[in-house]
Amino acid sequence: MVSMLAWNMGSLIVGRFMVGVSSSLITISGTIGLTALAGSGRGSSQRLAMVASFLNVLGFGLGPLIGGIVGQWGPRPLLSAYIPTLLLGAVGVYALLALRLPSHAQQAAQGQGGLRWQDCMPRLTWPARADGQAFVLSCGYPFVAFGVFGLYASMAPLFLKRMVSWHGPLVSGTAIAVILLVSAGIQLLAARLPVHRCGLLGMLALALSNALLMLNLQAGSTLIFIVGVALTAPGHGMSMLAGMTMVGRIAGPDNRAGLLSTYQVIGLLGSMLPMMAVGWIADHWGINAAVAAFACLVMVLGTVLGLAFARHPRMRAAAQE
Repeated sequence: MVSMLAWNMGSLIVGRFMVGVSSSLITISGTIGLTALAGSGRGSSQRLAMVASFLNVLGFGLGPLIGGIVGQWGPRPLLSAYIPTLLLGAVGVYALLALRLPSHAQQAAQGQGGLRWQDCMPRLTWPARADGQAFVLSCGYPFVAFGVFGLYASMAPLFLKRMVSWHGPLVSGTAIAVILLVSAGIQLLAARLPVHRCGLLGMLALALSNALLMLNLQAGSTLIFIVGVALTAPGHGMSMLAGMTMVGRIAGPDNRAGLLSTYQVIGLLGSMLPMMAVGWIADHWGINAAVAAFACLVMVLGTVLGLAFARHPRMRAAAQE
């Protein structure tokens, strides 16, 4: 609401800050809620990771799609684009007020007491030393995946001008949404894939997509761009699924919220820091140099990360759990 009614830069910044806080709270609490309601069978952690990651990516994909539709044809798009989110938020608040928790969840909630100001402070957690390396590798997955998606999302308008004869919010929004919606669908298909293979294939796909992106700086080919996007979407989906799966298996009841928070923060940093670096390099040495530097980083980091993830005994042991 604050973002929609923003009257100057200061109020818009306040609204965006509130969006960041609320999205983090919703994502973490929703994932922890799924954990509390999940079964205790062997496949429960895999199902939980798939559902949580799928819903997160699906929501990210629906946002630009709906926003593009409203922005293309809706009246006063800078205002009306917020209406779907406001309606969904109202439904969510009503659902939470009407929710009746199972008995074991009610006891856990009552045991935590009321809300304290300490509960709103950032809390990042590290796992036990034995799982430290596996956790680092798992957190590298959303960092690379969101970074690659951010670059393709920022580059898409430049290529869309060559590919289609008309432009607008619907075109750019759909182009971004396609990557994330395909990523969400791939997670459903890859849910039964062993986590070490899923992670390796995901990272290799992202590395190859960036190799094609760097090649396309010289070729300027629409076909190469489409193939790169076609590799980015499944690479993003399998990487997010593998990372979330391992965090869910590493985490325990006492540190699950903190580890999920750490995982999400590192993923969000991956969507921001590389793009800031690309922008800085582009200002000083040009966009081609910036994209080439980013692509080389992803190719090296993605290959090393994927191989280390696939060979780590903790990931291979997870396939037998």
